[in-house]
Amino acid sequence: MHRSLIWLSLLCWLPLSSPAQAATGRVLKVLPHFLDREGRNARAPSLYDRDAYQFFLRENPEKRSAIRFDVQWKAKGPFSDQLKLRVELRGIAQGNLPKQRVLEGPLEPPGRFSHWSGLSLSGEDYKQFGDVTAWRVTLWENGRLLGEQTSFLW
Repeated sequence: MHRSLIWLSLLCWLPLSSPAQAATGRVLKVLPHFLDREGRNARAPSLYDRDAYQFFLRENPEKRSAIRFDVQWKAKGPFSDQLKLRVELRGIAQGNLPKQRVLEGPLEPPGRFSHWSGLSLSGEDYKQFGDVTAWRVTLWENGRLLGEQTSFLW
């Protein structure tokens, strides 16, 4: 009798001890970079040179060909095949409403550590859009928001 009572109590506690884990994730860092006509965000691999070249491209818009958002993200849990990164952009207003654009890309199921992914607005789309004034980066899984990061003006 005593032994069956112990087994019964263990079976009652078993479902409570291992709840189903939902996928979790977050956006750790977003680095918007201008790209020159050759697709470079820097002339040399040092951070100082990258920052100096970004300043140069910011001051000389005719030398730019695109803007790329390098995003560091982390996610864990059971994932479906529908993990994606979305970048929403707002540009300079023409008329009553600002220009808006959405960039989206699929992501591979993550491992244990954080990952870097990039999304670009380039070519004729970049020229027509103009300067980006605000952005929002979100991480999605099956239509469910896992994490986000926004610019100051968003």
